[in-house]
Amino acid sequence: MKESKQISESMGLGVILALSGGFMDAYSYVCRGQVFANAQTGNILLFGVNLSEGNYQMAIRYVVPVLAFTSGIALADIVRHRFQTKAKIHWRQVTILVEAIILFLISFMPQTLNLFANSLTSLVCGIQVESFRKINGNRIATTMCIGNLRTATQSLCDYWHMKEKAAAKKGTFFYGMIGIFVIGAVIGNACVSLWQEKAIIVSSILMFSGFLMMFMKGDIQ
Repeated sequence: MKESKQISESMGLGVILALSGGFMDAYSYVCRGQVFANAQTGNILLFGVNLSEGNYQMAIRYVVPVLAFTSGIALADIVRHRFQTKAKIHWRQVTILVEAIILFLISFMPQTLNLFANSLTSLVCGIQVESFRKINGNRIATTMCIGNLRTATQSLCDYWHMKEKAAAKKGTFFYGMIGIFVIGAVIGNACVSLWQEKAIIVSSILMFSGFLMMFMKGDIQ
């Protein structure tokens, strides 16, 4: 599935994934009790803080999504081993379709099921971060920004010292992807204001669009 692999690493799909990454984080934080879908460092920190203060119920609220995120990484790896030899469908097509379906189901969960909803959202993020690790030839994360921020800044510093155009292009690309993530978060916050729990359907549509995109022939740049 060489063509599908090219699509899965294309700029077009990368934009969709980064938009959805920002959207999911905004959705889980704004709509589902201030828990991060993607930023597991924040969840781990808040788990530790609440644990130290004896707020065990709150601690559980933050640690379960971390475990779900980890499970998502493992699930993506299982799918990769199961489908990587299939000729008719690429394993990343399977994972992105699973993401779309799970996000759609989350939209029907009431506030009383926030822990479950956040865990499923983190599961999706884990699947995504494991499945899509390269965009436009660059190793990148579409569900978080800290690594991208480091690479972007380092690349621009390399350009400053060595005047290599490739380094400037790389830095601009990574900062651009961070900007797209932020746009996804802005859209996510606006959609939550309009549709509350149902807002995550927008992210599901983005994932399904990516799934369809991966059936197209040739590269998408």
